[in-house]
Amino acid sequence: MSEVPVGRARPGTWLRVLLRLLYAVALPVLLVVLWWFASDDSTDVYWPPLRTILKTFPDVWTGERLRGDLRPSLLRLFGGYTAAAVAGVALGTLIGSYRRVRAVCEPVLEFLRAIPPPVLVPVIMLFAGIGDGMKVAVIASGCVWPILLNTVEGVRAVDSVMAETARSYGITGAARLRALVLPAASPQIFAGLRQALSIGIILMVISEMFAASNGLGFTIVQFQRGFAIPDMWTGILVLGLLGFVLSVVFQLIERRVLGWYHGLRASSRRSP
Repeated sequence: MSEVPVGRARPGTWLRVLLRLLYAVALPVLLVVLWWFASDDSTDVYWPPLRTILKTFPDVWTGERLRGDLRPSLLRLFGGYTAAAVAGVALGTLIGSYRRVRAVCEPVLEFLRAIPPPVLVPVIMLFAGIGDGMKVAVIASGCVWPILLNTVEGVRAVDSVMAETARSYGITGAARLRALVLPAASPQIFAGLRQALSIGIILMVISEMFAASNGLGFTIVQFQRGFAIPDMWTGILVLGLLGFVLSVVFQLIERRVLGWYHGLRASSRRSP
């Protein structure tokens, strides 16, 4: 039986990587081509040709503008998302672990989650002002719900046999939380974190449209108000690229942290 030399990938590995890359870029390339030809002869001021937008892009998004608008947006997104992740996982673990706490909190949680976060922007402005704190609070208020609810469901779904085994061995308190509860709930927690990331980007833009002096949302609105339509479209492209990059980074982190989980799923699919 021949063996693949150490340090070399199997021949099929490169083929799978190429196919995965092809699947990832095929649809975006197709959409860009369709957009290019569909808008090529456009004379509508609100629907400029894609070639005009791409020509405008490097003139608009210079290093100075990226530092002045993109960096503040990323800092606000990171602050709100991190606060939501910490609060959502902590509260979700508490609520999911105790039936009585869940019974008390569930009606309030269902009421609060039904309120769209953009509606809370004027209310949050009354308490947090119009600075960065307001924008971070808006992002956190929307991102916390998918993380919280997925954490609750993940903690509730911990295998009862494993829970009884841990109890019989005297594994309780922080050790039980670290060794059993959080690892078992981590796939569900990451599902909530993924949902919260897209919500955070949306709320980042919305919050920057209210009483802001920088940021992607503020810049896009300023372009729209000044009828700089190609510039406005470049801002939309930046948002799309930002979402794509953050999604790729999140997937890399998820695969790193949940490597054991994906390995178990792959082995279960291969087993007869």
